[in-house]
Amino acid sequence: MTRRLQGFIGDRLGRMSSATPTLKERLRTDLTNAIKARDKVRSGTIRMVLSAISEAEVAGSEAVELSDQQLLDVVVREAKKRREAEEAFRAADRPDLADKEHAESAVLTDYLPQQLSAEEIAGLVADAIAGTGAAELGIRGMGKVMGVLTPQTKGKADGAAVAAEVKRQLGGA
Repeated sequence: MTRRLQGFIGDRLGRMSSATPTLKERLRTDLTNAIKARDKVRSGTIRMVLSAISEAEVAGSEAVELSDQQLLDVVVREAKKRREAEEAFRAADRPDLADKEHAESAVLTDYLPQQLSAEEIAGLVADAIAGTGAAELGIRGMGKVMGVLTPQTKGKADGAAVAAEVKRQLGGA
């Protein structure tokens, strides 16, 4: 057996025995349960996410195993696609398709971390402005503030909502 294959098998066995399952393992388990329960929306949505994960794993010059943070990024990206599609279908007066996208978005919400409230975002923005000294720069300091906030809010808040709050507090709104 090659060293690479031994490492791969050992890595898989080590992860299978861990107490907390990875996001990918949780998705696979939930897919099995959704299929058994004949929940078409849930099983279809989870299949779509697992497909996006597989696609991300093989993208690039060689296949890689994604970390939990990278898996979460894929789920966040898919949830954002569903929200945007729902808005587009509502604007196009297609409530049937908008409802389907909303149902898929609700399934994906189960795999996302708890979203920050508007008050929590405002508090983080105020701290970031004070920490970077961007208050004197006004709206021109937005890049500095967003650079500090983006890693803190990634996956926990919509970037547009954070940017709007930064603009508001810097006096650009």
